[in-house]
Amino acid sequence: MRLLIAAWAATRTVLLLCVFKVITVPGPDVTSDVSVIYQGWYRVLSTGVFPPDDVTWQYPPAAALAILSPALLPFLEYPAAFYVLACAADAAAFALLLYASRRGTRPERGRGRGRSRAGVWVWVAGVPLLGPTVYARYDLMVTAVAVAALLALSRSPRTAGALAAFGALLKVWPALLLVGTPRGRVTRAVWGAAVAAALVLTAAFAAAMPGALDFLTHQRDRGTEVESVGALVFHVARHFGWEGQVLLNYGSVEFLGPYVDLVSTAALLCTAAAFGWMLRWRLRAVEWTASTAADAAFAAVLLFTVTSRVISPQYMVWLVGLAAVCVTLRTGRQGLPAVLVVVATGVTLLEFPLNFGSVVASDALGVTLLVVRNGLLVAAAVLACARLWRTTVTEPLHRTEGAPGGAGDGEDGEDGDERGRGAKAPEPEGGLVSR
Repeated sequence: MRLLIAAWAATRTVLLLCVFKVITVPGPDVTSDVSVIYQGWYRVLSTGVFPPDDVTWQYPPAAALAILSPALLPFLEYPAAFYVLACAADAAAFALLLYASRRGTRPERGRGRGRSRAGVWVWVAGVPLLGPTVYARYDLMVTAVAVAALLALSRSPRTAGALAAFGALLKVWPALLLVGTPRGRVTRAVWGAAVAAALVLTAAFAAAMPGALDFLTHQRDRGTEVESVGALVFHVARHFGWEGQVLLNYGSVEFLGPYVDLVSTAALLCTAAAFGWMLRWRLRAVEWTASTAADAAFAAVLLFTVTSRVISPQYMVWLVGLAAVCVTLRTGRQGLPAVLVVVATGVTLLEFPLNFGSVVASDALGVTLLVVRNGLLVAAAVLACARLWRTTVTEPLHRTEGAPGGAGDGEDGEDGDERGRGAKAPEPEGGLVSR
């Protein structure tokens, strides 16, 4: 544990030195989002309204809390306060993962201990691989909430639901944490708490601050962001005479021009198909373990990421956080997808900010980095989904079919052991093993 703490402290010191510009990182200034954009929003939000007619404000209402949070440290200038709070959120997620790894391995020794600590290492190593960008965006704060929600599920489903709702009102994607909750009592508790918390918080923001829901219409005319999977079409097409442009649009660098609408629509259709697959998985799943909810959330966010019109560098911290939770939980099998995500995070640092000029220019280096990074993410998504299906659908059905007398054999019937061994197993806290 001392080595983990020392590694976290050393790497985070480097990150802070980068955002405070003691260490200079080549490429675009990643801190300008905080010092210019966030601070500008802060001034508007401080007046009690959301940014009016600002299409770059594309976030749910609770995002205002993240932007306003530096007010908690009035003795610091806005950027400095933001970086300190980002580091605090990083420390909170680290502490939660470390506590979960210790609590989860007390009954076991050897193999279980090493594996659960590996999840903490995913966080310790994965976050700094994104470089200073990770402290210069509020996504790390959102990820810390998501980590807390998944780790709370086994002990307090209602708390997990409320945290997931709060996360979704910070940046939408934590709503996907709900996709893998066990059927029955746990799902009713989690989803009920999530809906209640979301309604209360949304109503409070809408009543207190005009423009709380304007973000819903601020992404209608987006193009295809240059780092997305779909953007690879245009990076290659530029070498064959495609006449489009690369412009700053809706707060990100996007392709605009012929056929962009077609590729963007195809991305939306792929996202719909991905969610259709997740729905089919949920309907077909027959077994839940303590890690299934985290595994499903990891798979869903990976699918959302690779099919999105936008893959901003900070999205990687979402995946690192979910991967860390999956590996921390002993019953999970997302080790290889987690490794691919960590590697992809390191490649992301190479393409942004270090070689972002090459990406924008669509030169050989930029295209190669995008192919490698996006290829790793697609591979991680496919593997995560395949492992989720195998552990919750295929393997349980095979065990059931192979058991004497089939699923109905034995006096326990369908309430028997979730592993299909014929004896009823005690349900862990929170009811996370079910059929």
